[in-house]
Amino acid sequence: MKKASFIAFRVVLYAILIAPLFLFGLYAFSERWFFPAPLPTQWTASIFTRIITNSRTTAGLSASLSLALIVTVLSLIIGYPAARVLGTKVFRGRSLAWLIFFIPTVVPPLAIGMGLNILFLRLGWSGTMFGVVLAHLVPTLPYTIFTLSGVFSRFDENYELQALVLGSSRLRIFLTITLRLILPGLVVASLFAFLISWSQYLLTLLIGGGKILTIPMLLFSAVSGGNPTSIAAYSLIFVAPPVIMIAASARFLTQHGNTIREQY
Repeated sequence: MKKASFIAFRVVLYAILIAPLFLFGLYAFSERWFFPAPLPTQWTASIFTRIITNSRTTAGLSASLSLALIVTVLSLIIGYPAARVLGTKVFRGRSLAWLIFFIPTVVPPLAIGMGLNILFLRLGWSGTMFGVVLAHLVPTLPYTIFTLSGVFSRFDENYELQALVLGSSRLRIFLTITLRLILPGLVVASLFAFLISWSQYLLTLLIGGGKILTIPMLLFSAVSGGNPTSIAAYSLIFVAPPVIMIAASARFLTQHGNTIREQY
C-alpha cells in the first residue's frame, strides 16, 4: 500500500513538473489553437524555427551561456577560500561573516540593482559584459559559499596533512585529494551558480542597459507582445539549458555515489 502511494505521488509530481513543458511544446509548434479545442487545429514548426534561427535569439543565447559559465567559474574560484574557512575554522567574527554573505539573499534585487547601477555608471562599467558579470556574482556567491561550506564542515583535513608530510605538493594534494573529496559539492554549487545567473533578468537589464541581450530579456519582451507561440518558443529555449544541466548533474552525482559505494 505504501509503495503504491509512493508511486502515485511520484507520478503526480512528475506530471505537475512536465505539464508546463508539454503546454509550451503544444503552443510552440501550433499555428491555431482556440478554446474549447483540446489540441491545436494546425501544426507547424516554421514559427519555432524562425525564432530559434533569428539573429537576436542566437546572440541572446550566446550571451546567456557565456555569462552563466563565466559567473559559475568565478563563483567557485572566489567562493572556495571563504567557504573553506567558514566550514573548517571557528573564529571570532564568524557569525558576522555569515551575515555579510547572507545579506544579498534577503535584500530586494531592485535595491541591489539600482545601487550597482549608480556605482557602475560612475566607474564606466554599466552596459558592459564585465559589469553584468560582477552584478551576477552578487546573488550567486552566497549560494556557492553556503553549499561549499556545508561540504567543508564534514571535510577531514588530515588527508591533506598526511599527503603533505609524505612530500606531495600543494597542487597535487588539491587535484588528487581535495578536489576528489569535494567534487559532489562543487557540482551542486556550480549548478546553483549557473541556474541563478542564467535566470537573471533585472540585474542584466539594469546593469546591461539594453546593450547586453540575454534569453530572459527576450522572453520578457515576448511576454509583453502577447503572442502565445513566441512566448512558448522562447520559454522552451529558456528552460532547455537548465534542464540539461540538472539532468547531467543528477546523473553525475548518482554515478559518483555508486562508485563510492562500490569502493567501500
